[in-house]
Amino acid sequence: MALPKQRHTHHRRDRARAFHEIKPVATTKCPKCGAEAMPHRACKECGYYKGREVVKMAPKLKKEKAA
Repeated sequence: MALPKQRHTHHRRDRARAFHEIKPVATTKCPKCGAEAMPHRACKECGYYKGREVVKMAPKLKKEKAA
């Protein structure tokens, strides 16, 4: 197996790792329902994208308390 001829310095190693940080997920507000949605994706709550329905959503059922 091949071995490196010279050792990489701590600075060079850390400089390369500087771009591996986890970036926060960008979200926007859905213009139809107001829920948080990822940009350029259909809304998970209402199924709309760019003003038209692209995902058929089932109606939400209300949970009943068991007495």
